[in-house]
Amino acid sequence: MTGLPPIDTLAADAIAMLARLVAFDTTSRDSNLALIEHVEGLLSGLGVTATRVPNADGRKANLYATLGPGTEGGIVLSGHTDVVPVDGQKWSSDPFTLTERDGRLYGRGTCDMKGFIALALASAPIFAEPGRLKRPIHFAFSYDEEVGCLGAPSMIAEIANNLPKPSAVIVGEPTNMEVVHGHKGITSYFVTVTGHEAHSSLTHLGLSANMMAIRLMNRLSELAGQLERDADPASPFTPKHATLTIGQINGGTAVNILARECVFVFDLRCPPGVDPMNILAPFLTEAEKLDTEMKARFPETGVVVVRRSLTPAFAPEPDGEAERVARSLTGDNGPPRVVAYAAEAGQFQEAGFSTVICGPGSIEQAHQPDEYVERAQMERGAAFMLRLAEMLAG
Repeated sequence: MTGLPPIDTLAADAIAMLARLVAFDTTSRDSNLALIEHVEGLLSGLGVTATRVPNADGRKANLYATLGPGTEGGIVLSGHTDVVPVDGQKWSSDPFTLTERDGRLYGRGTCDMKGFIALALASAPIFAEPGRLKRPIHFAFSYDEEVGCLGAPSMIAEIANNLPKPSAVIVGEPTNMEVVHGHKGITSYFVTVTGHEAHSSLTHLGLSANMMAIRLMNRLSELAGQLERDADPASPFTPKHATLTIGQINGGTAVNILARECVFVFDLRCPPGVDPMNILAPFLTEAEKLDTEMKARFPETGVVVVRRSLTPAFAPEPDGEAERVARSLTGDNGPPRVVAYAAEAGQFQEAGFSTVICGPGSIEQAHQPDEYVERAQMERGAAFMLRLAEMLAG
C-alpha cells in the first residue's frame, strides 16, 4: 500500500479533473450521459463497478459506486452532475472551458458542484487501493438537482436497499468547506391558464388567460408578503421566513389578442417543520374556484396546477454522526450553520441517513456568469479527502 500524496498534488489532480468535468455541458435540460460514461470509465480502470439508475426515458442517469470493502459504516460522498443554463449570461471566458485567473477557477459548475465531484474522483485511486480502507467510500452522483432534486430519490432508494448501511452522507454543495446542518425545502408548481382568444377590443367575446393568471399571481404575491410578516424571529435562516417567488411567466400571442394561454412557475421554500402544503392550500382552493368560474363562460378554458417538485427540508440532527465526521475532517469548530437553498440532503435524511452539507466554493458564486471556485477551496477540499482516507483506514 502506497503512502498518501501531498495536499497540493491531490489538489492539482482535482483541478485537472474539474477541467474535464466542466467540459461536459450537463445543463439540466440536456443529457448527462457523456459525463456519466466518463466517470464509469475512470472507476472501471480502478476495478470499481458503478451502477446506473436511469430516468424514465434513459436520457439521464444517476450513478453510485462503492470503493473499498463492502462493510457497514462507510461514508457517502454525494454530488449532482447537472448545472444551470448559461443562456443570456455575459461570461468573460468560455463557460465550458476551465479558466484560471488570479487564483480563481472559472467555469459553469465549478462551485455548484463539480468541484466536489472532481475532488472525489481525483481521490478515487486512493480510496480504491486494495487494503487501504477498513470502511468504504460510496460515490452518489445524481441528475436534475437544479430543477427540483428530481433524480436523487431513485438512487437513494437503491443505496438504502442494496448497500451496507453507511454511517454518514456528505453532500458537497458549496459551503466554503464549512459544515452546514440544515437547509430549506422547496416545492414548485407549473400553473397553466387556458383562455378563449378574441380581438382585444371585444372582451365580451373572449377570456384572457393573462388576465386570469394575474389574479392567481397576485394571490401568490400577497401570500409571499404574509410569509415575510409572519417570520419567526428566532429562525436561523436568512431570510428567516418561508419565501415564495414566481420564477417564470409566459403568455399571450400579440398585444391585440386576448391571450389563449399563460403559464407560470413558482416555488415555495420552507424551513424545517413548516408544511408547504398547508401554506398553499388556500391558493390551490382559489385556483379551483377560478377554474370553475372560467369554465362557466367557456368550457374549454380553465386552470391546471401541476406540482413540479416537493423536496424536503433538511433539519439539524441532535448529535448527528455526519456533522461529527465533517467537523473532525475540516477542523470546523464554528457555530451551527444553515442555508436557504434546497439540496439533496433532505432527501437522504428522509431516507434515514445521517447527513451533512460540506463542499468547496460559495453559493454566492453559483448560477452566476463567471461562476468560479477558488484554488484555495480545492486545496482545502483535497485536505478533507486525505483526512477522510486516513479516518476510514483506522
